Parts: sequence; structure tokens; C-alpha cells
Amino acid sequence: MDRALAELDGRRPALLLHSCCGPCSTSVLELLCAHFDVTLFYYNPNIQPEGEYLLRLENQLRVLAARPEAGLLECDYDAASYAAAVKGLEGEREGGERCTACFRLRLERTARAASEGGYEFFCSTLTVSPHKDAERINAIGRELGERYGVKYLPSDFKKRDGYRRSIELSKELGLYRQNYCGCLYSKT
Repeated sequence: MDRALAELDGRRPALLLHSCCGPCSTSVLELLCAHFDVTLFYYNPNIQPEGEYLLRLENQLRVLAARPEAGLLECDYDAASYAAAVKGLEGEREGGERCTACFRLRLERTARAASEGGYEFFCSTLTVSPHKDAERINAIGRELGERYGVKYLPSDFKKRDGYRRSIELSKELGLYRQNYCGCLYSKT
């Protein structure tokens, strides 16, 4: 990411940022809004039940109210797409192939939206979590960036105290911090 930021040379290109939730977006927006014109993309069909999805969206909107320089591109709740993407993987361990399918689903929708919307870059807040494999997420992002003709911004937002900072900012904003990634399989 440092190399990509240095290559901007003062330009502020448009970036579509997939966000999994408000708390994870806090420190990521703090970093990226200094370099890009950021639009947040809230596409999370994995979050169940729908009430949990809406609660997380409400907290995402609270983050954006504190960061008015970032925009929002919201998607409808679409649990059926997630169910189809992970069909047959329901019994997989947390962090396994079911998660890979979930990452791919959300990143592909983001890459497609970035391409259709004329964004130069896209990436995801997913890498701020110490429970998410940044290397796997970045590999999927690069692949989809090539397919859709949009630059993927590689990241590991948990580094350099990014995760710690997200906790601090979440407390400052009084955000709901969930205790599971969103799918019911991870709630057990």
C-alpha cells in the first residue's frame, strides 16, 4: 500500500471502499481519506439476521456522519446471494473455504461497482480485523481488479496499530462492536 500511495504523487483518485461494519471502517477511513476521494460500499449479504444487518448499517452511518468527506453507496440486504455462494460450505471451519467464498462474493460486487462507477481504486476494510487473512483477501482483490479493470489497493489495515485505532475510534463514537463476523455459522 505504501508504494501505491507514493505513486499517487499528490493526486486524489476515487476509491470505492468495501466496508464490513462501522467499527472496522473508522481507522481505515481516517487513513484513506487523507489520500483518496472515498465512497464507502456497504455490501454485506453474509450478515444475519436482517436485524443485525440493520444495526450494523446504523452504526456505519454514524461513522460516516463523523466523516462527511466520505460518501456512501449502500446496497440492499441480499442474504440469498450469500446463501448461494456458500452452499455446500456450511460445515467449514471459521476462516476456511466458506470465508474465502464470502470474501470473493463481497469483493467481486465491490470491483464490479467500482468499474461501473468509474472509480480508479477499490479495497476493503476486512483486513483491519486480526481474524481475517489479509494475504488471501489481497489475492482475491488483485484477481478481481484485473478482471474488472480497476486497481486494487493492497492493504493490511490492522498493521501500524490500525486495529487498536479502530477500537479507540469506536469507543469515541459509541459504536456497537459485534462479537461475530456476521454469518450465523460464525456466531456459535
